[in-house]
Amino acid sequence: MVLLNRIRARRGTDWVRLLATGWLFAVLLEYLLLPGEARGLAGLAALAEMSLVRVLVVMMLACFGLALLPESTVKYQRWAPAALFAALVGVSLPSSFAKGYLLMSVAITAVLAVYALWGWDSAPEPQLRPAAARRGWGWAVGAMAVAFGLFVSLWTVGRVAVYSASTYDFGIFAQMFHNMAETGLPMTTLERDGLLSHFHVHVSPIYYLLLPFYMIVPRPHTLQVLQAAVLASAVIPLWLLCKNRGFSGLKRTLACGLLLLLPVTAGGASYDIHENCFLLPLILWLFYGIERKNIPMMAIAGLLTLMVKEDAAVYVAVVALWLLVKSLLRNPKEQRWELIAGASLLAMAVIWFLLVTRYLATVGDGVMTNRYQNFMFDGNDSLLAVIRAAVVDPLKVVYECADPEKWRFIIRTMLPLLGLPLLTRRFERYILLIPYILINLMSDYPYQHDVMFQYNFGSTACLMYLLVANLAELKWDRLRTGALVAAMLMAGLCFYRVIWPSGALYIRLMSQNTATHQLMAETLERVPADAVVTACGGFTPHLAQRAELYDVRYASREHILKSEYVVLQVGLDLDYRRFATAEQPDGFTSLLEGLERNGFRLYDELEGEILIYKNTEISKN
Repeated sequence: MVLLNRIRARRGTDWVRLLATGWLFAVLLEYLLLPGEARGLAGLAALAEMSLVRVLVVMMLACFGLALLPESTVKYQRWAPAALFAALVGVSLPSSFAKGYLLMSVAITAVLAVYALWGWDSAPEPQLRPAAARRGWGWAVGAMAVAFGLFVSLWTVGRVAVYSASTYDFGIFAQMFHNMAETGLPMTTLERDGLLSHFHVHVSPIYYLLLPFYMIVPRPHTLQVLQAAVLASAVIPLWLLCKNRGFSGLKRTLACGLLLLLPVTAGGASYDIHENCFLLPLILWLFYGIERKNIPMMAIAGLLTLMVKEDAAVYVAVVALWLLVKSLLRNPKEQRWELIAGASLLAMAVIWFLLVTRYLATVGDGVMTNRYQNFMFDGNDSLLAVIRAAVVDPLKVVYECADPEKWRFIIRTMLPLLGLPLLTRRFERYILLIPYILINLMSDYPYQHDVMFQYNFGSTACLMYLLVANLAELKWDRLRTGALVAAMLMAGLCFYRVIWPSGALYIRLMSQNTATHQLMAETLERVPADAVVTACGGFTPHLAQRAELYDVRYASREHILKSEYVVLQVGLDLDYRRFATAEQPDGFTSLLEGLERNGFRLYDELEGEILIYKNTEISKN
């Protein structure tokens, strides 16, 4: 009876600690059972040998065993997670030593030690009291957002103007929007060298929100400006979140300036428009809807986030999980709204994810799991393998996240934020770091941990919310202001060193070579608008306003020969390498000879830049 009462007396926070301790004990035991040659974390041998069932069984037995211990042992039990994790790292280092791995392991152990020393912050979160601010601060934020939008627009439009935006991925979206404007359907022939819906590759109905604006100015350049506007709009929900947390006008302005100066915000747009840009404002709107307990806003923001892409369900599910844990760790009766909201969001995210992945598996090209090959063992290509790996071998996750290139990404994302998203004893907030770890750090796909690509917007929204929530709980108002000023200055320095050179380069190139670019544009305009065309990647965005268009680098022989026009860029050897033969090792010359053998003749050219060949056989027919 005494033992049963001890179990009944355990609170939600106790069970979290007990489950974590039992899990780490089970993982340590499982790791020690591995043969020496399988303990290396660089490969997949350990994952193949470890048993998920055994880990879960041992975890539950250890958890309930610890629950039977008297209450007086709790202060010692709090040290168990740190001790077990340190032991795990210690036994793994001989077979997997790396400086980055050791450094990250020490950082995680330090977080666990903070919990052991001071425990979880169980105090109720402070009542949110929206603060008033002078109108001038709002105008200042608006001016910063406009300046950001202009810079990103000039940068990305410049990429199109100087023919640096290519088929993958901008040409695809340029043609897709043309077809959406003409037929309402997101069809493209560029993406997979044949007519298909882009939604067979990525389910992104959110693009339809941009379609009315594109139809006003139906040019590829419009898409780049629209992306800049979407990103700049993220200051609106961030301003409201800061207001709701009691920030003064100055601090709200600093927080919005920080968001705009983060390297990932502008850098994520540098590879042209992608649906991911919507994640930044939408997830911030989701957080604001939750804080205001505004069910319509929360539901709309959650649904729109899911419509961004199939993997956007991860962000909604993580926010839902955070809400659930947050309510369960305190009094579920008092936190009933959060419990219901979390459960509803989680159900919505899971149902959507199951539907879209089923759709992609049966109708489309399937879910892209090849970006986690570092966790796929024994030919397994399911995303469940990644979840299993995190459960049975968390050291593998730490090891993969500690790759030197990923440390560079961590520095570029966390340094401008001064690490403020991590500074809390409300450890349930760490759940909101899951997108940052899962999407950006765990994958071996290099672009997902590069600030110059579009995979960072969702995790950045979570980091900014953590920063605001953590700062709001600081006791000294001047410390909040000082932290925001320091973070904004650091972000500005990083922006200047990382982002400005790339953006300024394209703006300069666009302004310096306008005559040549104008001649190139006039030459391309002489290709009839209704013709079937195969072109080099740099030209496809400019030729995208047609129903049938192929990229010469990836097009099949059949599609090249059935084209009415072939548009080639002079001196672009990489695009022609596949056409080289033993008799003619120069791929460009080989392609020209092949075209002429099949009835193509030179139609137009711009010396040193463009060759346009016309299919005379089709003309005869």
